[in-house]
Amino acid sequence: VQLQASGGGLVQAGGSLRLSCAASAFNKYAMGWFRQAPGKEREFVAAITWSGGSTYYADSVKGRFTVSRDIAKNTAYLQMNSLKPEDTAVYHCANKKHGGSVYERYEYDSWGQGTQVTVSS
Repeated sequence: VQLQASGGGLVQAGGSLRLSCAASAFNKYAMGWFRQAPGKEREFVAAITWSGGSTYYADSVKGRFTVSRDIAKNTAYLQMNSLKPEDTAVYHCANKKHGGSVYERYEYDSWGQGTQVTVSS
């Protein structure tokens, strides 16, 4: 599965961005979003299952971020509202082929290139 993420950019605190991740093929159980800030580990942000649309969020983004998917377009989205400077990171989308935990990065089978999100104070 090839993944193409887009939608990052520079935004002021309190602003919004929407990330997109297009997947090229089938064999998808869930799409996850992770982020990595300089000097930090890559961390889970959100995930959504393709068939049932179940959603999962990190505590740090609950209530501010919304993950969704368009099955017909094979595309997942991450709507980010009320952005904070601490949300600044490179955001990655990842495809998970099979069931199991959506929170662990090692559970994912393929990754897209990251897209930079910078939130200024």
